Amino acid sequence: MTIADFPPWFLRAFALCFGLIWGSFLNVVIHRVPSGMSVVHPGSTCPACKKPIRAWDNIPVFSWLLLRGRARCCGARIKARYPLVEAVGGLLSLAIVEAIVFRLPPETSIARGLAIYVADLALALGLLAATFIDLEHMYIPDGITLGGAVLGVATASLRDLGFLDALLGAAVGFVIVWLPFVVIYPRLRGGRVGMGLGDAKLLVLAGAWFGWGGALFVLGAGAVQGTLAAIAVLLVRGRIEEPEAVREEREQIRAELAAMTDDERAEAEKELAEDPLAEEPGEGFGQARMAFGPFLALATLECLLVGRDIIGAYLAWIDTG
Repeated sequence: MTIADFPPWFLRAFALCFGLIWGSFLNVVIHRVPSGMSVVHPGSTCPACKKPIRAWDNIPVFSWLLLRGRARCCGARIKARYPLVEAVGGLLSLAIVEAIVFRLPPETSIARGLAIYVADLALALGLLAATFIDLEHMYIPDGITLGGAVLGVATASLRDLGFLDALLGAAVGFVIVWLPFVVIYPRLRGGRVGMGLGDAKLLVLAGAWFGWGGALFVLGAGAVQGTLAAIAVLLVRGRIEEPEAVREEREQIRAELAAMTDDERAEAEKELAEDPLAEEPGEGFGQARMAFGPFLALATLECLLVGRDIIGAYLAWIDTG
């Protein structure tokens, strides 16, 4: 069987529903992974009262709308993030079908088409989870970045990318962040890193999926969009603030340090010295902290969905020039 054997409406409907379901699971990942909890056990529970959520109250997007944003069990408000992540998951799944699967040759086997769709959806959903975790906690789990990089290398042939090209892209993605922002920048700014290793690992992922050129594109596009977003936040709010969760985690660490013995505290402070979030940010724009991962993730999605169009337009511009 080939892709052409399935009507487009069926593929679109399947992609939307499948993406909505996995978007619902992403909410579990976003909520539990930063706390070190299992994403499998227990099943979905109310974040407020911990009671199990019934199946009919866990329908992506629609349950939130029907319940008017409040839990049926205790009446607690449900964050708008939940239906947002679910909806974006569905839309990303649909976009992959539209921008990638429908562009495959009609004679492409359904097995290859499904493999491409599943791999690209896994990348998109991982980036979506990384975005919301980084926005709230200013860190990105290695399971998403390094796991995604391994998947990128393993599926390189699905994108007509050589195995060695994927490995080279991953290496370049790491070096272009690690060398200037983690090695050189701290020497110029008194030991403070310019970007976290989580961002470097996200560039490893981008390089593994799209080669060294893709890693450079993601860094450049992410930097431009991140800068524009920072300017917009400054114009609207007048300052860039850390996420509330980061401040709460810092206070919790301080409370734990106060309860330690002198030797335990000295050892813990050595470890915290390597964590850029352990100290409060200084005053001024140059000292502000803003999660950069979401903009790298956005640029990676752009590379996935419209990268070929951008490259084609650039090559056409060069030819006409």
